[in-house]
Order: sequence, then C-alpha cells, then structure tokens
Amino acid sequence: MAGNDLGSLLGSLLGGGQGGAGGGGGGNILGALLGALTGGAGAAGGAGGAAGAQAAGGGGNPLGGLMDLLAKSGLADQAKSWIGTGENQPVDADQIKEALPAGTLQKVADQAGVSPEHAADQIARSLPQAVDKLTPGGQVPAGSLEDIIRQQNL
Repeated sequence: MAGNDLGSLLGSLLGGGQGGAGGGGGGNILGALLGALTGGAGAAGGAGGAAGAQAAGGGGNPLGGLMDLLAKSGLADQAKSWIGTGENQPVDADQIKEALPAGTLQKVADQAGVSPEHAADQIARSLPQAVDKLTPGGQVPAGSLEDIIRQQNL
C-alpha cells in the first residue's frame, strides 16, 4: 500500500534508483520503516511504540514521531542536526537497532527482503539525508509525508 509508494518517493528523494532494484534500497527500507511506525502495511509487533510514534507525528506524517522516538533513545543531537541547517551528524546501525520499538526492525527487514542488520545499516545511512531533505526550512513540516515529498518537485 502506502509503504511501496512512500518507498518509491523516498528513493527519488535519495537520488533515484540507487539500490532500489534488489529491494534493499534506502528508499524502500525507509518507506517500510515509516509505514511500520504508522501501523500500516501489516504492522503487528511493536504496536505500542508504533502508535506512540504515530500520535507524536500526527496525521499521515510519521516523521515527527520518528524524530521524537530517536530523541527519547538518546539520539536527540543527531536528529536535530538533520532537521537543522548545519552538518548532519551520523548514526550507526547499532544506534538504530536500539532506538526502534521491539519488532519494528524485523518487520522492516521482512518487507524490504533483507536481513535486520542490512535494514539497520541502510536506515543509518539513508535517514540523515532523507530527514535533511524533508526539512528544508529547519523544522518538520505539517501535512502528509507523501505530499511533502511531492512538493519538493522530485
């Protein structure tokens, strides 16, 4: 459903078909992650954390909820750097694994057809760039994530 569309849009945002053909591209994995956090695309495990992320993110935009989730997991400085106008601070796969609600990474990996370790690595590499591009004004925009990506004329 929206996870596939969102993955395609995020793939465009991140520079086209980079690694998209194998199902393990950054856009597909981020689309699956954001879909899991909003309870879409068969989300079952980690529903409590996903519902919290959805409520914090509001409407059809789970980005705010994801940023809150990362901040509560000790990654506030990194998340703020992606939204802000300065240099993006990196995160690693282990930090992503620790930050996500139980079961979410496995669900994302299953949807993308990759191992959880590969999914965490792709998220760690792709998320800073995606958040940076989705927040050009230095704040998380309102509206659905799909609309925000489309407004970027990508």
